Order: sequence, then structure tokens, then C-alpha cells
Amino acid sequence: MAGSDPGLRLRGRQSECETLDQFVASVQAGHSSVLVLRGEAGIGKTALLEYLRGSASGCRMARVAGVESEMELAYGGLHQLCAPFLDHLSHLPGPQRDALGTAFGLSAGSPPDRFLVGLAVLSLLADVAEKEPLVCLVDDAQWLDRVSAQTIAFVARRLLAEPIGLVLAVREPGLVHELTGLPQLQLGRLSDGDARALLDSVIPGRLDERVRDRIVAETQGNPLALLELPRGLTPAELAGGFGRPDARPLVNQIEQSFLRRVQSLPAQTQQLLLIAAAEPVGDVTLLTRAAELLGIDAAAAAPAEAAGLITIGTRARFRHPLVRSAAYRVAAPQDRQNVHRALADTTDPHSDPDRRAWHLANAAAGPDESVAAELERCADRAQARGGVAAAAAFLERSAELTPDSRRRGHRVSAAARAKAQAGGYDAALELLDAAELSPLNERERAQSNLLRGQIMFASTSAGAAVPLLLQAGKRLEPLDPALARETYRDALYAAMAAGRLPSSGAQLVDVAKAALAAPPGPPPHRKDLLLNGLAVMTTQGYSAGVPMVRQALDAFRTEEVSREEGLAWLPFASGMAFNVWDFDSHSALSATVVDLARETGALSVLPQALVHLLMNRVLAGELAVADSLAAEATTIGEATGSRFMPQYVPLMIEPWRGRETATLQAIDAVTRDKALQGEGMVETATQWASAVLYNGLGRYEDAYAAAERGVAHPQELGLSTRSTVELVEAAARSGRPARAAEAAQRFHELAQASSTDWALGTSACLRAQVSDGPAAEALYREAVERLGRTAVRLTFARARLLYGEWLRRENRRVDAREQLGIAYEMLSEIGAEAFAERARRELQATGETIRKRPAEAGATLTAQEAQIARMAGNGLTNPQIGARLFISPHTVEWHLRKVFVKLGIASRKQIGTTLLQGTPASA
Repeated sequence: MAGSDPGLRLRGRQSECETLDQFVASVQAGHSSVLVLRGEAGIGKTALLEYLRGSASGCRMARVAGVESEMELAYGGLHQLCAPFLDHLSHLPGPQRDALGTAFGLSAGSPPDRFLVGLAVLSLLADVAEKEPLVCLVDDAQWLDRVSAQTIAFVARRLLAEPIGLVLAVREPGLVHELTGLPQLQLGRLSDGDARALLDSVIPGRLDERVRDRIVAETQGNPLALLELPRGLTPAELAGGFGRPDARPLVNQIEQSFLRRVQSLPAQTQQLLLIAAAEPVGDVTLLTRAAELLGIDAAAAAPAEAAGLITIGTRARFRHPLVRSAAYRVAAPQDRQNVHRALADTTDPHSDPDRRAWHLANAAAGPDESVAAELERCADRAQARGGVAAAAAFLERSAELTPDSRRRGHRVSAAARAKAQAGGYDAALELLDAAELSPLNERERAQSNLLRGQIMFASTSAGAAVPLLLQAGKRLEPLDPALARETYRDALYAAMAAGRLPSSGAQLVDVAKAALAAPPGPPPHRKDLLLNGLAVMTTQGYSAGVPMVRQALDAFRTEEVSREEGLAWLPFASGMAFNVWDFDSHSALSATVVDLARETGALSVLPQALVHLLMNRVLAGELAVADSLAAEATTIGEATGSRFMPQYVPLMIEPWRGRETATLQAIDAVTRDKALQGEGMVETATQWASAVLYNGLGRYEDAYAAAERGVAHPQELGLSTRSTVELVEAAARSGRPARAAEAAQRFHELAQASSTDWALGTSACLRAQVSDGPAAEALYREAVERLGRTAVRLTFARARLLYGEWLRRENRRVDAREQLGIAYEMLSEIGAEAFAERARRELQATGETIRKRPAEAGATLTAQEAQIARMAGNGLTNPQIGARLFISPHTVEWHLRKVFVKLGIASRKQIGTTLLQGTPASA
């Protein structure tokens, strides 16, 4: 290895140092760089971070170190990273500033969404880097608390045009999932030659060559092992080598070396190291006070510093994390308890109550209700900061220290809920099992059922969730009618999503009957109307439930809705508006819930809300707007780790464009996802997408096969009903008039119940396709008239196309040209390329000469550039765009500069006009 100068190359790490040199050069040039250093314990990760720190001249540095005993304290690692920069907090947009302030306990507020916290950290670091490049070094990232690790990984994926470098050193095999996709540098072991040279540099005098070879072989090229193992051994021990029949893994051998070195120190020095190991922040004031309480002289630190095990300056720093663990492990349990008690006594209960409580918990020799209660209060504070993983840890430890079995069960149940909120579904289920061994009351057992059902829905399958949610709803009825109604709502949604359930399991109709029999919830009663309307549809037929649903939708649209109710019920209301063919309500409610979710940072709600609004805008003929919503939904899906959203979104758009490859890729991605296999709604969605695609392309046999599968589960409503529309067209065009007529009649019954122009106009178009002569023409005219009164431009354009095709087959060429010409212009403008091509071919068949429309403006832009251009053209500022796309305002500006060049414009004001006019000037 190199000497103390970090600027020197590390022995055996020439290529790694060159990689870090390039990393620093990129940041100094104003670009973002991210790198994950991976390797086993002692392989040299920390040494490489020191090398980088010494070579990053002209850059501001931020240093974070994960500590194993700190893993349960929410935002601890993130606070280390951001603490030096909190004077920049006032520069952030309000929601981001509030989220970060609440997360760090600087201000009170609702628990912040962790991805809003991530965006705030990104904005904060970008603001700091405006003045000088910033390099952030994270050592022992595998020991960061969960929310800090997730947030830093989130920031790493969003860095692009900021002069920020981020290096994370991770001991294998930590953070595999969290850091997937980031640039990685795997650190291998030293070659034999470099290992021998390194060993020679730390052993005085001449070493027997055979012994040296044995040491090199047994340390397996691990630099820390080569440096540390020989220390503290006698010449006789060195001569004997290190081989033993019971040889343990290398990391334990290294730690064993540190253990021997710690044990060789004076007793008071060992105690001082134990205090430093138990107080992982490195606070020298706390270390000194705790030492005084335990009667340890200040001079006790000298032997440990002389041995190179610890450095005590403004902070206490161990030479290596394994020194810390060795110092803690070598102590007797009673000594550890005494040290934690001293640290608790010296920790300010007002400024740092959580860490004080954690020390008290570690000082407890057995059950202690006062400590357990304090840990429960810590959990409440963690929840308020959005640290659900930390809350779960506090509650779990609180339960362990709780003497009363009933109260213990309550706390374990609360820990399970927190674990589930943090995404730890397996751990949550284990805690629920433990909780149910305690004497729970009926409410707690009902809530346990509810949580199991929610976990199953989120992690396993909708079908597995239905019986659990149904049982929970029934148990909650006499205890909490409002929660019972919400549980039945979720159970109905799960049953619809499952589509086809085993005959022995709970069915959609079972949930519907239970919901109808349940007592009403508190006002406002629009929620009961909405829930009962769907339940009546299920038990008594579609037409019986529609009036209740329509009444509820009117109430949701016209009456004030609180934020809490809006986030809980508007997604459901928006979906039901789609199911009853109420386009105006669907437009208004889907837009409202998206705005509400964006405003509050409710990323658990926003992705699905965006899909509802996206589908609405597709039907409105605004595919460009839908593209922007799709990109936003995909970005959030990627940010939150949801595999479903990025795969599902293209199904809603690509079929309308007639892009077969893109549609089939999206279908394949969804159907291959093991988490989604067997879900009825997924099957219906993919078959609907295929039917739309193939009807647009004029491949009616393929469209018919897909549509038949798409209508197989009418209880799902939604896309199952839309598949009926595709089925009629495909069946009529593929020589199956009887099947087409049957499907058209079934849809007409639904449309009469809905009674909206959207439904009745669509029905008229379907019945026209299975009619002849004057009856067909009258129905086509009714379809055009009714759909023309709506904002459903895509369906309206298709009706014109079908009417024009019928007129051409009737040899009424002049009339056909009028309808086909309108259809072609509308479908081309919308971007429904395959349907537009059908209209163009039909026009040519009437003798009309028509050329394909030129490529739309922005065709040279990437998907994200086009999305940012549209947002800027709509008047959004760079911070607003960045907030939606989880990138920094600086990155937005970087993208816009490229947009200006590609479109040949000079300002934001020109974006909208250029995108509307056609091909960019530079094309």
C-alpha cells in the first residue's frame, strides 16, 4: 500500500485509482458521476475513498459513514450527509423544504413521503454544487439506516447534469437490490506479488519465505488482513504461520486480530473503546462525560491511539469498522449495559431522545415498561418524520422489553404495520404471527386480518388477499364502521383485480353482499353510495347499480372533498366513472386526484392516478399529453421500485398508435412478471391492448381472438367492457355476424343503463356494424351526433372511420370521402397512426389522392426532452418540472438547452408554437 499521502497510488490498485481519477475529472468538469465500490471486508474500499478525497482538489467534500448500531435510527445517514448544508434549506421549494425539515426533526408536520424527501436532498445537493463541485463519500453504506440508503440510491439515479460526485463503498453482499443499475467497481484481491510487497512493508526484519508464502496464501490477497494479522503476534507465532484446522472466514480472522490487540490494552482503555464503540456518532463530549461517570481517566485513550486503533480529535474515529465491532464484542454483557446506561445518562433527552432511548434499551437487563414506553414514543416520532423502518425497529424492541403480554401484543402488531409500510412484508408477517400468540382484543385481531390482506395484495396476489380482507371487514363492522367500509372497498377492488378466483375462495359477489349488509359509515354518505353502487352492480346487475354510482360521482365532483378523503376515495371514484361511461366525471376526478397527489407528495396514490388520467387523455385524443403523463408515471414507478407501472403504462398508449413491436414488448413484460401472473385484470388489459392494436392494423382474426379473451370476465368492468367494443368490430369484419350482433346487444343494455352520450353513441356505432341499409345509416348518424357532443375525440374519430368505410362499401363515394377525410385528419392529428392509415387507404379506394402527413414536431427529441418541452410549453417552471420528474432544476435546464437546439428556437415561449407547427426548423 501507499504511505500516508492519499495522493499516492495504492499498491495493487493502479486501475482502480485511474477510475477514481476519471471520476474526479468528470465532476470537476461539471458533470455528475456515481460509483459503487464493492468488495469483502478489508479489501481496500475505505483506502480508495481516502485516495479520492486527497485527489479531489477544488471540490467540496461531504463524508458519511454507516454504523451498524445506527441502522435503526431513521434518516441518521442522510442527516450526516446534509447537516453541513442545512443553511441552503431555505432555497428549496416549500413542499421539499417542509419534507426535509420534518424528516430531520427540525419542524413538525405530517409524515413526509420518502421520495419527496429524496427530491429535497437532490435539490439541496444541487444548490450546494452551484458554487463549487461537490463530492459525497459514503463508507460502509451497507450499514446505513434503510430510509437513508433508499434515499441516497434514489438521488444517485437522478443525478445527471449537476457537478456532483457520489461514491458508495459497500461490503458484499449488502444493498444489492437498492443499488441495482448504478455503475459498480468490484474490488478484487491483490495479486501474489503485490500481497508479498505489502506484507514486507509491515513486518520488520526478514521473514522466512515459506512462512510469507503461507501468509499470502491464507490471507487471499486481502489488504487489511495482510496489514493487521501479523500485528500483535510473536516471532514464534509468525514463524508458525496462520493455518489452523478450525480456520474461520477471513473477516472473522481479521476481527480476531483486532480482538487480540484490544485485549492487550489496559482495562480502562478497553472500557473507553467500548464507550466509543457504543456511541457511534463519534461525539467526543459524550465520550468524555460517559467516561467520567464510569471513573475512567482521560489519559486512558493514549494506548489505543498509540496502537493506531482510534483517533480522538474533534470526533472519535476508529481505524476500521472491525475495530469498533471488536471493541464491543470483547466486553462482558454487564460492561456493555453499564456503558449504555452511562451514555443514556449523558445524552440530552430533549435534543436527542431517540438515541437516549436506544441506549436505555441496550442497558436493560430484562423487561422494563418505562423503557418500552419511551421506545414507543420514539416510534411515534419516527413515524412523524416518515421513518417507518425506524418506527418498526423501536416498536419491535419495545415489545421485547414489555412485561405485560397484552400490551406486548399491541406493540408487536404496531411493529408489523410499520414493517409493512416500509415494504418489509415477510418480516411484517412474522411479527403478526408473534402478535397473535398474545391475548389480542377483537379490534386488534381484525386489524391483523386487515394487515395480512393488505400485505397479500401488495406482495403476493389479489386473489389471496380477498378472503383476508373480507374477514377483516366483517370483524371491523361492529368496532369501526368507517374502517370496515374502507376494507370492503379494498376487498372489492382486489376481487375485481383477481378476475378469476378459485371456486373455494371468496368471490366478488361475497364481498359485495357483505358490503351491502354492513352499517353505513359516517357522513358524507357519497362514499356509501359509491361502494353500494358497485356492490349492487355485482349482486343485482349493472343497471341496478349505475344510478347510485352516478349520484355519488356528482357529489364527489360538486361538493368539497378533504385531502384525506380525496386520497382515499377519489381514485376509486375515478375508476367507477370510467366503468359507468361518465367521461365528464372521469376527466374531472382523475385530474383532481392527480393534482392532490402531486401537491401532497402522495406517491403511493399518484402512479395509479396518473394511469387513470392518462387513459382519459388518450380517449380525449391527446396522446402527447398522455405521453407526458406516462413518462411521469414511469419515472415514479422506477423511483419507488414498482416494476408494474413502467411495464403497464405502454399498454394504454402504444396500441392506439398501431406500433406492434412496442405493444407486444409491453404485453410480454407484464405477462412475464411473476408478481402479476394470474391477476385477471392484467390478462384483460393485455388482451384488450392486442385487440385495439390488431383492429387498427386491420388484422381482424387476431383482433377477434384477443377480444374474445378480453371479454371473458365481465365482472371486472373497465377494460373488459372496452374489449366488447373491439369484439364487435373484429367479429363483424372476420365473418362472424351472429357473434358481433350478440356482443353489440349486450353492450346496448349496458349503455341504456349508463345513459351517457359516450355509452349510447358507442352503442349506436356497434349496432350499426351489425345492421344493413337505412337502419345502419341511422345508427351511424346517431353515433356521430352523440359522440360529437362529448370530449371523447378518439371514439368519435373511429365512428367517422367506420361510417366512412360502410359508405364506401355501399358505393357512396362522395359521402364516404367526407367522413373518411374527417376521420383521417382527426386520427392523424391525434397520433392514432394505424387507424389513420386505414382511413387513408379507404380514401384512396374512393379515388381520392391523399399524402401522408409530415412527421410531428419534436420527432427528433428524446422521450424525456419531449416531456420537458411540453411541460415548459405549458408554463411550468424548472423547479416545478423537476419536482414532477424527480430531477433537479439544473438538469431540467440542461435538457431544455438541447430542446432549443433541436427545435431551432431561442426561448420557452416558442416551444408550444413550434410543437404545433410541425417539423422543427433545424430538421
